[in-house]
Amino acid sequence: MSAAKKVTIPVSIGYGLTDIMGGGAFTVIGAWLLFFYTTFVGLTPVEAASIVAIARIVDAIVSLFMGSFTDHFYKNYFGKKFGRRRFFLLIGAPLMLVYSLLWLNGMNYWFYLAVYLAFEVIAAMVLIPWETLPSEMTKGFNSRTKLSTCRMFLSALGTFLATFIPGLLIKHYGEHDANAYLINGVMFSVIFMVCVFISWKVTWERELTPEMLAELEAETPPRTLSEKLRMLGGLFKDYASTLRVRAFRKHLAIYLFSFTAKDVYNTVFVFFCVYCLNVSSAFAGSLLSMSTVGLPVTLLSGLAIIKYGPSRLYIFAYTLMMLCLAGFFYVYRFPVENKMVMLVALAGFYQVGRCVLEFTPWNVFPFIPDIDEMITRQRREGLFAAVMTFSRKTKVAIATFIVGLLLQWGGFMKGSQAQPQEAIQTIAGLMFIGTTSLLLIALWQALTFHLNKTTHKVFVDEVERLKADGRKQDVTPETRRIVEDLTGHPYDTLWHQKDVSSVKGSRTASPVGE
Repeated sequence: MSAAKKVTIPVSIGYGLTDIMGGGAFTVIGAWLLFFYTTFVGLTPVEAASIVAIARIVDAIVSLFMGSFTDHFYKNYFGKKFGRRRFFLLIGAPLMLVYSLLWLNGMNYWFYLAVYLAFEVIAAMVLIPWETLPSEMTKGFNSRTKLSTCRMFLSALGTFLATFIPGLLIKHYGEHDANAYLINGVMFSVIFMVCVFISWKVTWERELTPEMLAELEAETPPRTLSEKLRMLGGLFKDYASTLRVRAFRKHLAIYLFSFTAKDVYNTVFVFFCVYCLNVSSAFAGSLLSMSTVGLPVTLLSGLAIIKYGPSRLYIFAYTLMMLCLAGFFYVYRFPVENKMVMLVALAGFYQVGRCVLEFTPWNVFPFIPDIDEMITRQRREGLFAAVMTFSRKTKVAIATFIVGLLLQWGGFMKGSQAQPQEAIQTIAGLMFIGTTSLLLIALWQALTFHLNKTTHKVFVDEVERLKADGRKQDVTPETRRIVEDLTGHPYDTLWHQKDVSSVKGSRTASPVGE
């Protein structure tokens, strides 16, 4: 049934709406949560950062299991009835209301930690299965790009709303009124709930393959503790096996370092504006809301990634962002005329680069499992989504905690409208040195990333040829080169028949067919 469905623009928009939550919720959290907790709630920078760090580490562990869990959820009653991926969108939609509790003022540390932990787990429960849907819904490069482009366009819209609306509310209620943050949280939690529900309504999953159905009939659940431990050990081996794919290793490095750079920038930007540039937090929100440029940029990026490939988009994004950081440094260090105008221009160009940075990895991701299939002869979309999410959340947890630690070590005074010079220099150092260093590492990896529309087509055609019992010795030299480059393995070692009986105990052993 799913094979007859077509990926239209309305379907792509409906799918992408969930990233208003994915892009919006964590943009607000990254830009405002530490500022809110240190300025209004009265937490120290380390306490505020530890809430994010602890919750995301716990969430990262949950996320690690979530991908494999959804890969095999078709064996469960609810998975059979509602879909192994989409079921989690259905139950996650009403739980989005938890987001509003993050912004209550006057509560204690443990309340904020518990609520933030709950929201992170709920978000992972929704986003990990949702991220696999492009691979579920279609095999075509252009159709997947259509889904991903609409997704990133709506993520850019979420990012814009997440920066524009708080700025308006702070301006309306005043710099020292915590109600602006609570009203913002309530508004967004309702928006997120509606968006996730629509995504559940318009998407679909691929049909179960004969191999999956056969395993469903034959598989018996583990009974003894040793069987369960063996299954758990096999699961961790499966996670580690994703790193055997060279394209995924590079993709993961690019994703982690570039997104962590973006997180460091977002976390310290309001501090930088208020304490280093001496402008209001409302104006800082206005600068962040320059992310509105991401709306047309996302559409252009959808065309550019097809024509030029991911590598060139990465190079463009990181270079532009580093030039803008140099511009911010100039404004900080030297007196300039028309300071506000220059800040607006720099913020706008930075957001162009930031939008391309966010757009590109998630357009690349749906094609990674195609490369893995050549090595494992399995479809493991959920596994790769889990590894990406686990790695990302672990790294951002560590980075956020380090930012909080450095702010406190640098002499930042909680609740104070004026900061010592040492704290101001620490904020500036995080803004410029921290962000730029991470972007340079991501750029280094991007220069040798070769997955694009052309190489992907050659690769998938080869997989289909081998599926049709084509002979491996008939491979062309160009195809061999591309396959070896993307997989990181000699061609002759690939596409071996698996002994299904030997892997029956593994949770990720059964192939998920096309």
